[in-house]
Amino acid sequence: MAKKTEEMPVMAHLEELRRVFVVSAISIIVLAIAAYFFIDQILEILMEPLTRLDQTVSFLGVTEPIFVKLKLSFFTGFLASLPIILWQIWGFVVPALKKHEKIFFTSFVVISFLSFIAGVAFGFFGVLRYGVNFLLQFAGPNLFPVLTIDKYISFTISFLIPFGIVFELPLISYFLSRLGLISYAFCAKNRRYAILVSVVIAAVITPTPDIITCLIVSGPMYLLFEFSVLVVRITERRMIRRKAREQAREAADA
Repeated sequence: MAKKTEEMPVMAHLEELRRVFVVSAISIIVLAIAAYFFIDQILEILMEPLTRLDQTVSFLGVTEPIFVKLKLSFFTGFLASLPIILWQIWGFVVPALKKHEKIFFTSFVVISFLSFIAGVAFGFFGVLRYGVNFLLQFAGPNLFPVLTIDKYISFTISFLIPFGIVFELPLISYFLSRLGLISYAFCAKNRRYAILVSVVIAAVITPTPDIITCLIVSGPMYLLFEFSVLVVRITERRMIRRKAREQAREAADA
């Protein structure tokens, strides 16, 4: 009986974790279905970099359009369900957190979602529109594009997701600073390497080899690094002040 009592909390946690997965999966499916009703409008937005250049898009198989729409619906449903998924994770973790930790984790959920969406938006409106134009011009006068909807949508999705991840850099820096894995001195000392890394990453994830597009991408990435350095500096100062207050309190109690 005692053994069963000890196992109950573990089983309860597993059941709660299962509920988190189920609710998250259902939210993705429901929102993907909802997105399908607006899939033509979503496609119109994503194809704007091509339509503004009067480029037509083709498909190679009779099933390609439906599979493309299903893929795009699922991707849209996933993005739309991110707040729900993060909220479910918050609900699973929050019982074990203290009051100040609950406030911190709530802020993390909101900022993480907004940062990812901001990265995706920047990737589309700030880079993809101009990148597609350059790629088509790069073909020269003797080559004519035959663009398929499947490859274009797959390229667009795989192109935008890294931007969403890169925009999480300030949040990641904050966590690493809280854990003591990085410091302001370390970040400030390695600024020159951050410039190089920003350019290299921009060259990898951008669809165009021209220097202008590379600078358009690497510039905001370096600004994100500088903002991350500022976040680390503020976090470090707060931790030092908190530690000083705790030491003063311990000295007063001694």
